[in-house]
Amino acid sequence: MIHSSSVISKKAKIGKNVKIGPFCYVGDYVELHDDIELISNVHVEGNTTIGKETKIFPFASIGTSPQDLKYNNEPNSLVIGEKNIIREYVTINPGTIGGGGKTIIGNNCLFMISSHVAHDCNVGNNVIIANNVPLGGHVTIEDNVVIGGNSAVQQFTRIGRLAMIGGMTGVLKDVAPFSLSIGNRNYFQGLNLIGLRRKNYENKKIMEVDKAYKAIFSSTNLHENLSKIGNEFQENELVKEVIEFISKDKKRPICTPLDNKE
Repeated sequence: MIHSSSVISKKAKIGKNVKIGPFCYVGDYVELHDDIELISNVHVEGNTTIGKETKIFPFASIGTSPQDLKYNNEPNSLVIGEKNIIREYVTINPGTIGGGGKTIIGNNCLFMISSHVAHDCNVGNNVIIANNVPLGGHVTIEDNVVIGGNSAVQQFTRIGRLAMIGGMTGVLKDVAPFSLSIGNRNYFQGLNLIGLRRKNYENKKIMEVDKAYKAIFSSTNLHENLSKIGNEFQENELVKEVIEFISKDKKRPICTPLDNKE
């Protein structure tokens, strides 16, 4: 079902039961899988693949060139997973040679009005990005993250699994898994208890994560604090995930409590 006013390249690959409403544009190298809906006035170009059952609302612009002055028309791509909801005025850019050439978005994500995903981002599954939130280039968002409205995420920042970012937060530091992060310049406020409980983690494990965070943030020397907790939480996979996240090589410092500045 393709409206007569839309322009669809003959080279584009269109799956079964795809609905394309009025005044849409689909470029040469676009691949739309089954049961996708472009409501109206949607622009999709570039080497872009969109997974099945994704729904895109009016005036979204998908796959246009990266907003990076170093970009020189080198080959790149954008891969969007299945069952995503992309609301009005959302923009999503493909990768650059400096970030591997690919932007990747997982499944079951919600991108609210006027959110932006820049070049070379990697967004996991079940992510919710609220209104007017830009992700800078090379940002990594792990599964089940929620980012509140009018926040902004600086380039090369990582946000760990099941973290939650409060509205109007400037995210300049990495946010470890299961964290709540807020502030004009983000700081660690505590655990995302609601998110953890919704995932049905045992209270014992959640309490151990809370205890581990208190030990990790007991001083500004996070790596020394990590070494001190040793094997105390070796049976808790959530704590292990936190330790692994903090220990990884990174571009940004870790977000810590407000009274524990690095």
